[in-house]
Amino acid sequence: MPIITFEPEFRPALPCVYGAKDYQEFRADLIEADRILTETGLEERLIAAQIASYKEPFPPRQLKRHIKTLRLALRHNILLSITGLSFRQLSQRLADSHLFQWFTHTGFIDGVRPVSKSTLERFEKLFDVELVSEMIHELNQAVTDAAHAEQLLYRQTALRFDEIFADTTCVKADLHFPVDWVLLRDAARTLMQAITLIREHGLKHRMARPETFICSMNKLCIEMTHTRKKKDAKKVRKKIFRCMKQLMKTIERHAERYHALLEENREQTDWSELEAQVVLDRIKNILDQLPLAVSQAHERIIGERRVANSDKILSLYDPDIHVLVRGKAGAEVEFGNGLYLAEQADGLIVDWDFMKEQPPADSKLVEPSLERIREKYGSPESYTTDRGFDTAANDLVLEKLAVFNGICPKSPLKLQEKLEDETFCLLQKRRGSTEGRIGIFKNAYLGKPMRSKSFEHRELRITWCILGHNLWKLATMAAQKKAELEVEAAQSAA
Repeated sequence: MPIITFEPEFRPALPCVYGAKDYQEFRADLIEADRILTETGLEERLIAAQIASYKEPFPPRQLKRHIKTLRLALRHNILLSITGLSFRQLSQRLADSHLFQWFTHTGFIDGVRPVSKSTLERFEKLFDVELVSEMIHELNQAVTDAAHAEQLLYRQTALRFDEIFADTTCVKADLHFPVDWVLLRDAARTLMQAITLIREHGLKHRMARPETFICSMNKLCIEMTHTRKKKDAKKVRKKIFRCMKQLMKTIERHAERYHALLEENREQTDWSELEAQVVLDRIKNILDQLPLAVSQAHERIIGERRVANSDKILSLYDPDIHVLVRGKAGAEVEFGNGLYLAEQADGLIVDWDFMKEQPPADSKLVEPSLERIREKYGSPESYTTDRGFDTAANDLVLEKLAVFNGICPKSPLKLQEKLEDETFCLLQKRRGSTEGRIGIFKNAYLGKPMRSKSFEHRELRITWCILGHNLWKLATMAAQKKAELEVEAAQSAA
């Protein structure tokens, strides 16, 4: 791996702020986060690893500029995950916050150079997800020995990774409730908007105004919504759905014509080949799924037959979303992807698995997770989860690895026996905080809902949020310990 050296720009000192306790605490935490990034060398190593992953090297002048861009991207992504702001909101805050400018190195003597929301969105995708994941483990490993813990956290004892607490959750996708006939509305809207774009760039085929098709589909959707209160609701729904199918056939024919028209006459527009391909792919994506979406709605509305979850289209724009029946209060059924998180006793996330396919039973996640944890942190002393992870096979795995079994058993008799063990009771009591940890991570870091599109981008976003979460956790610990030492020093001096 090449050695990356760069001289940080001169940063103006932060202004003195009196009072405002919440701001003072946030500021102290962010200053400690900056110090941890610098003193551990993680910032330089991540940038070096990312540059080494490129197939072709940069010329010297471009390399210096790209290193600066990667450092900006790293710090902006951390700030984005810590604050939970959207790209637009963070872009606005960067322009007027001295603290954010100081952390991201965008404040200078002669002015401020904040980045736009579009640049923030591009920054998120500059790093490979594997490199960010490795940085998370390096950050955790940096506090596993007493010397580094004293340097980074002002404490004489290292953090321990011998107690593992795990649970699963659902990362909900940013979509409307997947009603069958609403998929047809989505398809009509996307196809007509694409046709409008093509017509605005000079390619036209005889047809009614695209807006009229969207308007007609919206009217049918409104009628479909109001059929529930009518006497012959099923009969009316079937009648309206047949009108929807007829309208979709017309829209589909127009979309096919305009797809062919753009494909053959792209040179007559002011679009580049890449820009035209984006519109072509948008149309083709809907046309490829439209027959199945119509068939799915027909089976459920006309045929009144159930469709298996594995065969359903939940979104025309994201194929990697699944139906998760978890039976949670207020969310009997969820739509998204499964997420497994494992933390250590202080709350640092040490293992995770964001699942692209339909998530397996929780009990299937135990052995792979223990293998990953042992590889990065050594064998833990205990592993604690809720009763959903309990199986006889997992009992054997934990016994074989000499790991204390803190999994809550499903059997009432076995649970009664376990409750007589003081260690088990203490671990299960601590496991309750893991539920809160997942809630904080989902709501404060990922957002409600997480707005990243496609599985790859959601996975990258989750990885950045785990890095931001762990860095912020360590920074908070360091800031609190530093404040305690300052108070003790003041008392001793007095």
